[in-house]
Amino acid sequence: MREPLAQRLRPKTLAEVCGQQHLLAPGRVFRRTIESGSIPNMIFYGPSGTGKTTVARIIAENSGMTLHKLNGTSCGTGDIKAVFKDIGTLAGAGGILLYLDEIQYLNKKQQQSLLECLEEGTVTLIASTTENPYFYIYNALLSRCTVFEFKSLTAQDVEQGVRHAVDRLSAEGEQVSITPEAAQYLAESAGGDMRKALGSLEFAVAAAETGPEGRVVTLDMIRQVTRRTAMRYDKDGDEHYDIVSAYQKSMRGSDPDAALHYLARLLEAGDLPSACRRLMVCACEDVGLAYPQIIPIVKAAVDAANMLGLPEARIPLADAVILVSTSPKSNSGEAAIDAALADVRAGRTGPVPRQLQNKHYDGADALVKGQNYKYAQEYKNHWVAQQYLPDAIKDARYYTYGDNRTEQAAKAYWDRIKKEG
Repeated sequence: MREPLAQRLRPKTLAEVCGQQHLLAPGRVFRRTIESGSIPNMIFYGPSGTGKTTVARIIAENSGMTLHKLNGTSCGTGDIKAVFKDIGTLAGAGGILLYLDEIQYLNKKQQQSLLECLEEGTVTLIASTTENPYFYIYNALLSRCTVFEFKSLTAQDVEQGVRHAVDRLSAEGEQVSITPEAAQYLAESAGGDMRKALGSLEFAVAAAETGPEGRVVTLDMIRQVTRRTAMRYDKDGDEHYDIVSAYQKSMRGSDPDAALHYLARLLEAGDLPSACRRLMVCACEDVGLAYPQIIPIVKAAVDAANMLGLPEARIPLADAVILVSTSPKSNSGEAAIDAALADVRAGRTGPVPRQLQNKHYDGADALVKGQNYKYAQEYKNHWVAQQYLPDAIKDARYYTYGDNRTEQAAKAYWDRIKKEG
């Protein structure tokens, strides 16, 4: 069976790994610790194709310990217990290192089965995950490990890996070369995933015709195997939440260019619902009363986008994103309702004042007969002083006028009206 290119060309030393220099550069604590031979319990966290498995294997193979490899997608408690059988035997005399890939797929009980051995130091764990370990890994296990984040590779990192792969193939006698334009395009289209880039390269190499200079991978060939940008996006994963968070925060921060970038990433991934929902939230939450007319405008753009579907939906959404980004901002409405909800949830309520209740019969024990409601429309400027909040919180204040022109105009109006009243 032919081994995948990414597997065949996996780096053998830390110096050969592309990227992750915040961990692997000479002098870094991570690298110095590994080279010292004292391997702690570690969890590697980051996107796929960034070198987590590669680094873990390099550490394991150079540790001198008995290595066991498990994958959280397929192993069970029995597989984990089988690793523990080497404890105290000749096979485990140099120590036992368990490399556990995709640890987030283990349930709580399976993760707990590791605790005793980690506590006693009879097993050293190196685990990897593409999901945030603080959400997916049991706290007691997490507290016994050090978490290291692996970051997405840059296009330069991927291009370096691609060129290294081509050199390795040529050294093995395959006589392969790649044009500079093809290498650059492949690196940029891989979305920071070295495994994906090498998979595309392998496909192109297999299709390349052998000429006087061997197999030459051209830009046209790479374009044919990477037609769609290999963008990282998982609707249930961290990357999804990072993108939608950046999308809304860019609109809130009044940066239309950044907001359009993240909108493009959502649309390219086909995630129209998230693009629409966050846009609508931002119009209400972040622009709000500074420009209240924006809410029906953005709602109309969202409706148009859902009616049109992709790719045409990009047009009304782009218009609305730019409008939200460049509009004045106020979260006074959100702050006001949150303050009111805090009182309600804390039990600070009380009966509705009699003058505001629906008309009904006063009981014999009522101290004051009649509803005594003052109809504001019958008074000057259509306003009259009257208690509306329950007695228990009659002096509560939830809303504070924002410092934008619209809310300050409203404040000036009501200050004048209430002064006259």
